[in-house]
Amino acid sequence: ERWVDRPRHIEIQVLADGHGNVVHLGERECSLQRRHQKIIEEAPSVLLDAGTRAAMGEAAVQAARSCGYEGAGTVEFIVPGSDPSSYYFMEMNTRLQVEHPVTELITGLDLVEWQLRVAAGEQLPYGQEDITLTGHAVEARICAEDPARGFLPSGGTVLALHEPQGDGVRTDSGLSEGTEVGSLYDPMLSKVIAYGPDRATALRKLRAALAETVTLGVQTNAGFLRRLLAHPAVVAGDLDTGLVEREAEELLAGSGDVPEEVYDAAAAVRLSSLAPA
Repeated sequence: ERWVDRPRHIEIQVLADGHGNVVHLGERECSLQRRHQKIIEEAPSVLLDAGTRAAMGEAAVQAARSCGYEGAGTVEFIVPGSDPSSYYFMEMNTRLQVEHPVTELITGLDLVEWQLRVAAGEQLPYGQEDITLTGHAVEARICAEDPARGFLPSGGTVLALHEPQGDGVRTDSGLSEGTEVGSLYDPMLSKVIAYGPDRATALRKLRAALAETVTLGVQTNAGFLRRLLAHPAVVAGDLDTGLVEREAEELLAGSGDVPEEVYDAAAAVRLSSLAPA
């Protein structure tokens, strides 16, 4: 097995019906990971040119077609940053993944809807030539964890909640004020997704949205994610699966000086003051 130095994790979204039709909906860049868990995802990838994107998409389509796959699925690849045309199959996830909203935003397709419609026996009404990718989308996973304490799980009662929406920003969440967050379940609380005509705009919108995100009473990684999105390598698109671990000390520097709850409380007060009377 070939050693890939500083690999990138890039996956292709596929959708297949029960009538022999299979399409891919472009790629997602999932290289920003901590302990092998994705924390930031974006679409499309800045690494791929049109030729490599088409080749990887066709490989994913053929993989799905070869096993008679039906529904939404993701074919994942390891991609050398220095030679993206030399990509390697890693696995296929036979489900709709956490990061699917970034694909929805750049394609205009509701993947949950089409997963259900395909399961009900409907035929896909579009072919590969009808799929277009427009703009750029980035997603951040908000988790109940304390970066200043080694990302230990956190919990508590959500005392105040503000989740940004609108103007190219979307939050997928199951939280409400009064929600009890414990340690018995997956720590992910919500996903904040930003869309723009280009990558720089999407990143800027996401950083601003994370600054507005308030989960007072429960420590989260929102501040850490804001700092990560502002890191020069991330801004430049120079990503790999080990970047977060290599830069963790710098990203965590000063994060424990002022508890995140203080920022959440200040943001909650500010947002309340701006609300119409």
